[in-house]
Amino acid sequence: MTYVVFFSLLLLITLLGSYLIVENNRRIASETKKRIFNDRVSKISTRLKSKLNELLDVKVIRPKHVPRVQAIVSNFFVVQAHNDDNLQKLEDVTDLLVSTLSNELNKTYQTNSAKSLIDNLQHFIAELPHQGILYNKAFYDTELPSLIFTIQTEDIHQHIDKKEEVEFLQQKTNDSPINEEASVA
Repeated sequence: MTYVVFFSLLLLITLLGSYLIVENNRRIASETKKRIFNDRVSKISTRLKSKLNELLDVKVIRPKHVPRVQAIVSNFFVVQAHNDDNLQKLEDVTDLLVSTLSNELNKTYQTNSAKSLIDNLQHFIAELPHQGILYNKAFYDTELPSLIFTIQTEDIHQHIDKKEEVEFLQQKTNDSPINEEASVA
């Protein structure tokens, strides 16, 4: 009888130890997952901040507007769940914004004119919500991509093509038979 009690106690101690080890590993895995999640969010935020600082250095954006644009990242999880799908959406939207800003900044370097980008950024910032609760799923899925599209200025190639087209049309109107008759008369 004492052997049964002894083996029962030994079995209970072994089960308790196994349970504590499994729970500890699960807690560590959960903390690691949260840390990785938070690292990804901070990388997204850092990438946007560095691009905004670059725009600030070339005086395309005003310092008072930088926090409004950073609110896009910082308010993402105010209304939305903390999961990998939402984090991927945040990464996609932020990548779109950063790449658009980079492309537009490169255009300003090539054309030596930042006026249209400054105006487009002013419009973009004015359209951003003022309250954190308004940064919801609908905003990130529909409104923000269309707002990011408004930042884009006319392509350099399109601008050159339009100039060539205008010159061609002017030349064509100058070479038209009506103008030739007027010059003959």
